[in-house]
Amino acid sequence: MSKTAKPSRQKVYTLLVEVGRKEGDGLPKEATGGALMIYASGVDEAEAVRETVAILKQADLAPLDVTGYGTLEERLAEGHDISDEEKDLMQRALDENSVIVAQMTPFFEGDDGTRH
Repeated sequence: MSKTAKPSRQKVYTLLVEVGRKEGDGLPKEATGGALMIYASGVDEAEAVRETVAILKQADLAPLDVTGYGTLEERLAEGHDISDEEKDLMQRALDENSVIVAQMTPFFEGDDGTRH
C-alpha cells in the first residue's frame, strides 16, 4: 500500500467581524468601533470563527459579533461578485492555514444612523 497525503479538510470562510474599542486596538482615536472583513481557514465555519476571535483578542481587538458568509464556492453559488484579489487572499489563508484581515473599516459616532 502506498501512502498518499490525505486531502486537506480545511476551507476558507469569509467573516465580517464587528469590534468595539479596547486600549491599543489601533483604531483611530475618534472611532467608536469597527468592522473587519476576514478570510479564515478552518475545517468548518465554527472553527474559523473560534480561531479568528482568538487571534483578534491577542491583537488587542474586542470582537463583538461575527457574521459568516460561507466559503468561496458558497458565495459564488449565491451570486457574489468576487475579485481576483479576494480569491488570492482566500488562497493565501488556505495555504498558510491562517486568518487574513482583508479590510478594516472604523466606525464613528453617527455612522449607523442611531447615535447622534
